[in-house]
Amino acid sequence: VAKVNAVKNLSVDIEQGKTIGIVGESGSGKSTFGKAILNVLKLTAPDVRVSGEVWLKEGNEYIDILSLSKQELQAYRPKMQMIFQDPFSSLNPRMIVKDIIKEPLDIHTDLSEQDKIDKVNMLLEKVGLSKEQSTRYPHEFSGGQRQRIGIARALATEPKIVIADEPVSALDVSIQAQVINLMMDLQEEFNLTILFIAHDLSVVKHISEEIAVMYLGELVEFNPTQKIFSEPKHSYTKKLLK
Repeated sequence: VAKVNAVKNLSVDIEQGKTIGIVGESGSGKSTFGKAILNVLKLTAPDVRVSGEVWLKEGNEYIDILSLSKQELQAYRPKMQMIFQDPFSSLNPRMIVKDIIKEPLDIHTDLSEQDKIDKVNMLLEKVGLSKEQSTRYPHEFSGGQRQRIGIARALATEPKIVIADEPVSALDVSIQAQVINLMMDLQEEFNLTILFIAHDLSVVKHISEEIAVMYLGELVEFNPTQKIFSEPKHSYTKKLLK
């Protein structure tokens, strides 16, 4: 079976506590890039290849996430979490909210049951929900509230890096700004590194310090946000700005 080189010549340094916007049209490779960082492609799509390096700085050490073995990746997994595009399908409809957020703690930690519950309640509060809502099912919430639940779940294991795969594209425009502002507040509070994937430059403008522009599986431009908007270099970036 031939391998599909979905993302080529990728080279990105990710600094702790920063947000990088990953922007491109559908099929540009941006979501594949995000999944490559989580290394889930090895398990879900072994015929899809991503070439390059993704360096994550942790303290004084740099780690190339793409080169981690399965065993190393398993140990590192709690430090990397994902917020999904669709808040409707990404939450288990048969689980109450408390158990959805607690599940990563059950898998990756040895906290006592009470400590897990306390953490779930704290996370609900951080994302603007109440512990009284923790016994409800996902269908009882709006789209924006469901995405808040997904954010709380992603933060449960205190990750170093969060991949946000078009986290607001399925939401009403009026709700998008609320979720983006929430993520900015949480990033500052928890010193999160966020990779914010979007197809629209305007969505990532206010949350990202740097923006990577993807086109046909290649990284064509990677610059500070202000420079992307004031001095775009690549013709595709200029097209996205129109």
